Amino acid sequence: MPHIIVEYTSNLKDEGNIRLLLQQINESLIAEGDVFPIGGIRSRAIEVKDYVIADGTGEDDAFVHVLLKIGAGRSEEILKKACDRLFRQIQEHFAEIFETRYLALSMEIVEFQKATYKKNNIHARYK
Repeated sequence: MPHIIVEYTSNLKDEGNIRLLLQQINESLIAEGDVFPIGGIRSRAIEVKDYVIADGTGEDDAFVHVLLKIGAGRSEEILKKACDRLFRQIQEHFAEIFETRYLALSMEIVEFQKATYKKNNIHARYK
C-alpha cells in the first residue's frame, strides 16, 4: 500500500497526460520518506467513457477523481501533510487545463481498518 486509482473523463485523454500524472503521484508519495513504503506504491488510471457531469449540458465538462487507499497506522498530522502535498501536485498537473475549461478535481482517502491480505516481493528491492 498505498494504491492510487485515478478516474478521469475520456475528454481529458489527449491533453491530460495521465501517465505523467501517475508518475508525479508516485514521486509525491515517495517524497514523504518512510510514510509510504516505495515497494507498495501502485498507481493506475481508469478512463471513464460513460459519464454525466452536473445537468449534462456542458459537453466539455471534465473530472478527475483520485482514490488513495492506505493501511491504517499513520497519524492524522502525517497523513494530512502527505495528502495536502499530493492534492497540490494534482492541482498543479491540471492547472493549465483548469484555466481553459470546466474541470472538477477531487481526492478521496480510504484507510483500511481491517487486516489486508497481500504478498509482495517488490519491497526487497528497496531494502
